[in-house]
Amino acid sequence: MFCRTEHWERCATLRATGWWLLMVAALALTACRKEPEVIGGNQAPDYEGVPTVLVENYVNRLFIDLLGREPLDMEMSAEVGALEAAGLSMASRTALVQKIMTSTAFLADDSSYRNKFCTRLYELCKARFLEGVSDEVIDGFIGNAQQQALADSLGGNTAGLNAANTTLGRLLALKRSRTDLRDGLIGIAEVMRRMVLNAVYDEIHMNSFNYVNATFDNLLLRYPTDAEFTIAYGMVEQNTAGVLFGQSGQNKGEYAALMSASAEACEGLVRWSYVTFMGRLPDTAETVAALEALGPMTDIEGLLLRILTTDEYANLQ
Repeated sequence: MFCRTEHWERCATLRATGWWLLMVAALALTACRKEPEVIGGNQAPDYEGVPTVLVENYVNRLFIDLLGREPLDMEMSAEVGALEAAGLSMASRTALVQKIMTSTAFLADDSSYRNKFCTRLYELCKARFLEGVSDEVIDGFIGNAQQQALADSLGGNTAGLNAANTTLGRLLALKRSRTDLRDGLIGIAEVMRRMVLNAVYDEIHMNSFNYVNATFDNLLLRYPTDAEFTIAYGMVEQNTAGVLFGQSGQNKGEYAALMSASAEACEGLVRWSYVTFMGRLPDTAETVAALEALGPMTDIEGLLLRILTTDEYANLQ
C-alpha cells in the first residue's frame, strides 16, 4: 500500500511539472512573437472640413506676398472655390501659386499677374539691398550720371566720360531689372548682382571697406572672414586678382558677379526667402530641399513654390 501511494505521488509530481513546462514554453513563444510595426505619418493629410475662412486667409496671404495687394472679391471667390473643390490638394495649391507668379493674362488694370509679381519681387529686392529706395531716387541718380557724362564729353575728359557711362549703365540696368526679369531675360542672380553694383548702393555704404562687408551681409547673410575680406577688398579697391568661392576676379564688377552667383549666395537667398515669407529661418533639411528647388539656374519661382504650398504657410497644420 505504501508503494502504491508513493507511485501516485510521483505521477502527480510529474504531471504538475509537465504543465509548468508547457506554460513556460507558451509564455516564451508569446514573448518572442514580434508585434506588427505601425509607422505613422505616411498617409496623405485629410483636409476635409477645413473652414472656408482658413482657405480665404491662405488666398489673401498669397496675393499680398506675391502681388503686394489683396485679391478682388471675384478673385477670392474663384480661387477659394477651386481650392475647396480640389480638397486643398497640393496640385491645386501649386496651380494657384504658379498662376499668380507666371500668368500673363490681361487684367483690368492694364497689367498681368506676372508683371505684378516681378514688380513685387523687384521692390522686395530693393528693400533687401537698397534700403527700399524709390524709383524716383534711382531716376535722380540716373539724371546726375547723364549730366556728368555730358559734361565730361564736352570737356574732352575721356576717362571721366568712361566712368560716367559705366555708372549710368549700371543704374539703367538696375532700373530695368523688373522688366528684364518679367520678360525672362535675366534671373534672380542677375537681379542681385545689379542690386549691389550701382551708385545708389555705393552711396549707402560709402567706401570699399563698408562695401565688402555689406555685400557679404546682404548676399550671404554673414560677414567675411579675415582671409575673404583681404581678397575681396583687393579686388574692389585695388583691382587685384583673387579667388573667392572657386571663382576668380580682378575688379569690382567681377567681384559683384562672382558673389551673386556663388553657392553661398543661393543659400542666402533661401534663408532670406524663408524669413520673408515664413517669418523664420529654414532648418537643415529645408535648406537642402530648397536649394534643390532653386536648382543650378537659380529658379526663384521654384523656390517660392516649395515654400508657399506648404501646410505651415497655408496654416493648415
